[in-house]
Amino acid sequence: MARFRPNPPPARAGVSASCTVLPAVQQQDWPRVEDYLVHRFPHIAAATWRQRFSRGGVITDEGQPVTPTTPYAAGMRVYYYRELSEELPIPFDEVVIHHDAHLLVVDKPHFLPVMPSGKYLQETVLVRLKNRLGLNELAPIHRIDRDTAGLVMFSVNPATRDAYHALFRERKVGKVYQAIAAWNPALNWPLQRASRIGASDHFMQQQEVDGVPNAYTEIQPLEIAGGLAKYELRPSTGQRHQLRVHMAALGLPILNDGIYPKLTPEGQMDPTRPLQLLAQSLEFSDPLTGEHRQFESRRKLLAF
Repeated sequence: MARFRPNPPPARAGVSASCTVLPAVQQQDWPRVEDYLVHRFPHIAAATWRQRFSRGGVITDEGQPVTPTTPYAAGMRVYYYRELSEELPIPFDEVVIHHDAHLLVVDKPHFLPVMPSGKYLQETVLVRLKNRLGLNELAPIHRIDRDTAGLVMFSVNPATRDAYHALFRERKVGKVYQAIAAWNPALNWPLQRASRIGASDHFMQQQEVDGVPNAYTEIQPLEIAGGLAKYELRPSTGQRHQLRVHMAALGLPILNDGIYPKLTPEGQMDPTRPLQLLAQSLEFSDPLTGEHRQFESRRKLLAF
């Protein structure tokens, strides 16, 4: 039997609705939907939920607005639109370098997140593009860090989305990055870093741990100037922060990295000193047409 897949409500101002399902077991202190939402999201005050109710920002799976008196119903799907009380503008722009019926490729600047999270909502590549291009079905096929500049691929058409996702799942995309870091002539260049990357003590960081490798990166120097070098990095896997972790583990943390090897306190990163890491190119065989595709970033790292 096919599993029921509800249709979520349309995006508002480029922001898709989030969803929570009311538990089957109702507690006595959840007589209304509002009571459960306050319990489920303790960082959001009841007054904030009521403001969202008044703006029609919380609705049931049947499209009915949730109000302060809406009774709890086990299994009900409740959709809500995430909001931020204040969001600082990011003064750097994404550039669309390819757009067809199925695929959109963006050249992302440093500091701009790909997806909404934490303190970032409207100031993200995804929401900016949805608002600018009117593409409510747009979704990223892969992601790069907020601190990293360069290429990101998005799916335009949900019907063909999984075909492009499969390229990354099956490691059929050639990914080339460039980075600037200290130069160490004593290492045996070019080299491959193979290690297992897992969680660190701080949620912002990853680290190399014991075990079977799950992260592989080929690294070679391209240019050398004094104590610095520009490196080409070719990851064949896609662990979180993989390139930053591997370079730091070699004793060559990427220039201006505020996370590795030492975490910079929040709010102290300098926008005039971006992380010197660039997602420089993507290459693959198009899963729909078989056409060879190659995209190149137009952004540059520091000049030597």
